[in-house]
Amino acid sequence: MSKGKLPQQFLQIKKRHEKFFNAVEELGKVVKQEGPLDEKTICLIQLAAAATVHSEGAVHSHVRRALEAGVAPEAIYHALLLLTSTIGFPTVIAAVTWAEDIIKNKKKKNARK
Repeated sequence: MSKGKLPQQFLQIKKRHEKFFNAVEELGKVVKQEGPLDEKTICLIQLAAAATVHSEGAVHSHVRRALEAGVAPEAIYHALLLLTSTIGFPTVIAAVTWAEDIIKNKKKKNARK
């Protein structure tokens, strides 16, 4: 899990169920090591899955992770647009909007530096 600013509710649940969260995080690490995909590709696949299940929080999380892994915002948008024929236009637009929440916030932070 990214160490950036995480939603308070997520942090509270993580604290309450620490063993469970540690197991899930360890599973994620192991699965990433099981194949040849690079970090950027993994991030985009996980982002696509988050969009597919209509999870705003997961899209936020995976956009954050993708940016941290060096994925360009244009690649994030492209990955989401590629889902249109699979998950539908309204779901893609929702996911793009959620992605923009994170991308625009990062641009604002970088402009302040």
